[in-house]
Amino acid sequence: MTEKTAITPSTHTAPPAKFSHGVRKGNILQVAGQVGFLPAAPGQAPTPAGPTLREQTLQTFANVEAILTEGGASWDDVMMIRVYLTDTGHFAEMNEIYNEYFEDLTVAPAARTTVYVGLPAGLLIEIDALAVLD
Repeated sequence: MTEKTAITPSTHTAPPAKFSHGVRKGNILQVAGQVGFLPAAPGQAPTPAGPTLREQTLQTFANVEAILTEGGASWDDVMMIRVYLTDTGHFAEMNEIYNEYFEDLTVAPAARTTVYVGLPAGLLIEIDALAVLD
């Protein structure tokens, strides 16, 4: 049986509870829900990339991508993306940012689910991803 490996890029601080930022087992890589925190030094409190949905979404994509890269994957390997928004009014803007970000994707886009949730104060978006590698 293939071992399960925790993935934590150098850009990420330790999770606040007992979970991994990403886990790879065989050719499957699951990226835990990421938010728009800027990279922080150990012991430093994480801070959001900014107050706007655009700033937080782009940083969230960067945080997901860092885990994908560390785990040997890329956006091309992603099969499923889940987006969690705190405000239903952000759906259209998030779609616009999402479409711009993935504009140059050369393979079929991932499946996606968007749901509305409560997140800690100041956070507007969370994204997780499931990648399957060749």
